[in-house]
Amino acid sequence: MSKIYVGNLSWGTSDESLRAAFEQFGQIQDAIVMRDRETGRSRGFGFVTFGSAEEAEAAIAGLHDQDLDGRRIKVNMANARPSGPRGGFGGGYQGGYQQGGGYQGGYQQGGGYQQGGGYDRY
Repeated sequence: MSKIYVGNLSWGTSDESLRAAFEQFGQIQDAIVMRDRETGRSRGFGFVTFGSAEEAEAAIAGLHDQDLDGRRIKVNMANARPSGPRGGFGGGYQGGYQQGGGYQGGYQQGGGYQQGGGYDRY
C-alpha cells in the first residue's frame, strides 16, 4: 500500500469527493479529509491510500497542481517531508531540544547530574 498526501483542499471537499477524484488512478484503500476535532471543519488536507506504489505515483503525476473543488491541490507521497526548516513549535523543538540545546543538551551533555557532578553543582 502507498499513502499520498493531498494538500490545499477546499473547505467543501469531502471524503467521498476526494475518493472520486483519485479513483481513476487505481484501487483506493482509503480516502480521508482531516478534520478539526472540536469544530468538524476540514483542516485543508487529506490522505489517499492506494493498493500499489505505481497507482499512487500515477495519481501524483495526474493530479498534482490540478483543480479540485476550485482549489489547486498539492499531491505527493505521504512519507516525503518537505525540505528546509520547519516552522512554529516543531522547528524550535527539533533544533533546540533534540540537537544539543534545552534540557537534553544541557542536562546530559553539559556536566549535570549524569556526568558525575551530583546535586551540589546545582
